Amino acid sequence: FVSGAALWQWRQQAKQDAIAAGIATAEVDWLLRECSELDGLALRLESFRQAPVVQLRRSLAELSGLWQQRVQERMPVQYLVGTAPWRHFSLVVSPAVLIPRPETELIIDLAAQLAEAYDPHPDSRTANVWADLGTGSGAIAIGLAEVFPQATIHAVDWSSAAVAIAQLNAQRCGVSDRIQFHQGSWFEPLAALGISLRGMVSNPPYIPSAIIGDLQPEVVRHEPHRALDGGDDGLDCIRQLVAQAPPYLQAGGLWLVELMAGQAAAVAALLRAQGDYDNIQIHRDLAGIERFVSARRAAPRL
Repeated sequence: FVSGAALWQWRQQAKQDAIAAGIATAEVDWLLRECSELDGLALRLESFRQAPVVQLRRSLAELSGLWQQRVQERMPVQYLVGTAPWRHFSLVVSPAVLIPRPETELIIDLAAQLAEAYDPHPDSRTANVWADLGTGSGAIAIGLAEVFPQATIHAVDWSSAAVAIAQLNAQRCGVSDRIQFHQGSWFEPLAALGISLRGMVSNPPYIPSAIIGDLQPEVVRHEPHRALDGGDDGLDCIRQLVAQAPPYLQAGGLWLVELMAGQAAAVAALLRAQGDYDNIQIHRDLAGIERFVSARRAAPRL
């Protein structure tokens, strides 16, 4: 417990530290909401200031230590509190996985829209199976499980630590019975299963190696570089997905990948050159950035 006045004073100082470090002051309240019984309204109105005591889940000294990690070491607040909001879920995160970004949320809506547009009344005899490759925290797999409640989702990641976090998140979100998790590289763990995918969705590493060091210090110092580094031009992993996906996709099966600004035309060209895809489309995110590329598995040539 701490007095409301002492906590108010701590909050004022923390916000000054945030401003000096170029960090959004809203992160102070994010940390406080996670470490106390205070809600957003109490923090906005500062109604706690006159309270004799405020219950904290951590001591004020521990809270100060966490905030100093944020300011001095640039540790992302999501890692400090251990969770990140994504769509309407709260996902467990650690430095073993990338923090799921808001812009990635749209990939779930795109998958649902593209599946409906192509196959509005899927035949019950057609396998309703999807894959999330490079699942990380499990965000995409969980999102797919929600929008395709009759589907089976296969979630793959090379990192066993990431797979463990993704499994925990699936349990927390109530969809673990419909997601199968695999540790390995891209399609390799699925090779022996003989599955035929209605769709493959991925947010792979796509940052060119040379510019990773120029990213925000929170990313450079704390997020897993293997989940970021896409090789010289950022497209190494995407090339693998283009080349490896066709045997796993049903005719008309969806290929859908997130990428960075400026890569969409090159990815579309890779898909065309590969020869097994049609209906190649570039999709913009809510900021107007060409963020996603989709394609269909072309019907086999006779």
